[in-house]
Amino acid sequence: MKKVVLAYSGGLDTSVILKWLQEEKNLEVITYTADLGQGDISDDLEEKAKSLGASKVIVDDLTEEFISDYVFPMFRCNTIFEGEYLLGTAIARPLIAKKLVEIGESEGTNIICHGATGKGNDQIRFEIGAHALNPSIEVIAPWREWDMVSRTDLMNYCKNHQIPMPASKAEEPPFSMDENLLHISYEGGVLEDLNNPPPDGMWLNTKSLENASEIAEDITLEFSEGNPIALNENQLSPAQIFRELNSLGGKHGIGRIDIVESRVTGMKSRGCYETPGGTILLKARRAMESLCLSGEEIKNKDKLIPDYAALIYEGLWWSNKRVNLQSEIDLVSKKVNGKVSVKLYKGNIVSISKESSNSLYNENKVSFEEEGGFSNDDMKSHIKKNILDFDI
Repeated sequence: MKKVVLAYSGGLDTSVILKWLQEEKNLEVITYTADLGQGDISDDLEEKAKSLGASKVIVDDLTEEFISDYVFPMFRCNTIFEGEYLLGTAIARPLIAKKLVEIGESEGTNIICHGATGKGNDQIRFEIGAHALNPSIEVIAPWREWDMVSRTDLMNYCKNHQIPMPASKAEEPPFSMDENLLHISYEGGVLEDLNNPPPDGMWLNTKSLENASEIAEDITLEFSEGNPIALNENQLSPAQIFRELNSLGGKHGIGRIDIVESRVTGMKSRGCYETPGGTILLKARRAMESLCLSGEEIKNKDKLIPDYAALIYEGLWWSNKRVNLQSEIDLVSKKVNGKVSVKLYKGNIVSISKESSNSLYNENKVSFEEEGGFSNDDMKSHIKKNILDFDI
């Protein structure tokens, strides 16, 4: 019997898929669950998967790898998609695809399966990523094969195949969620109507501005080669830094967005995201770069952001183009070293001080009180040169 590695969450969709793969495809199913810091992996996940027929259950703690090898490289580019989205879901997919391929190879199979829907972006991200790493990979995407189209269909399948029933629809949130250490996303359900504000109690990681702390808080981040290495003088691992920043940002109402984005499939979709730690990190990094990089370096680096963000959003993390852009970004990022202090208050992040051994700031040169080796006459040739651009 052939084997398949299933990306398994333990939820309704992947529980149905687990049984469907056995009954409709006659496959031995190995389930794979990635812990990316989401904190919601149930204690009975292994028992549940085995009760549904899984031959092997693998749960993998990828939290540190996720932050150090995927999130940090993305943030070194100050990546942001369509001006707002910090790509919390998209950046997790190449790592999961990589692990599915690796486990398949170790288990002697080139067949993997995911539960991404036919209208979403994740099917593209999983499948392009997997094929980039193993061109002979075979991907099963049940939502593109079976005739089930709704939650009711899945519930009926559960009844007919002795799958334990999940909570009633009334007890479940009226939207879908995806969580990892970088963010939580909310979409679908009641959020599909743009006139509906997010339901009360939806946001799990951040306080509203009204309920955010009334006391401002100053924090200091230390950077080495573009990556944060310490918070408030405490050396921390990449995942530890994010946990602390998430807690601080959530307390001060930082990191909520409610946007309409352009899916890879061509349609517009609404997404609500909370990324408290990432929002703080992006602001602090840009403050650090303003001190360490020249104006030309900042300008050239900013030009890369839309392309780099699109590569991640569209599932092209493993592409040569992304790898080449990363090399260019990382070369410049080696200069980004030092400390930045920011004030957090009611959704705001305000830079209050910065220092670096690579600082390009010269107080004497910039001062209005003294020349500092700079003469006003020095600007004459610069102005004249640029005026010539208008003489046609």
